[in-house]
Amino acid sequence: MSWGGPGFIIAIVMVCTGGWILNNWIRAKHGYPLEDEWGGKTAKTDPEAGRKIELLTSDNEGLNNKIGHLEERIAVLERIATDKSSRLSDEIENLR
Repeated sequence: MSWGGPGFIIAIVMVCTGGWILNNWIRAKHGYPLEDEWGGKTAKTDPEAGRKIELLTSDNEGLNNKIGHLEERIAVLERIATDKSSRLSDEIENLR
């Protein structure tokens, strides 16, 4: 085979194409985005993404409600701890 012949050019094109196919196969196997012919990326889509977002949104709302409730309780505890009136102190002593 001569270095300047058409067989050598075809061999280079085949090796490059095979490498590109192998690269995309490995990327697809491991979940990485794929490359197209012009170097752009194609991200892998997740069919469960909408359901996951709904679950996270509802979970987030529940956690926000719990935080609001805990903030109210902390405000009451701060008021008890910093209250200078004797009425609240008397009530606490009566409970003991």
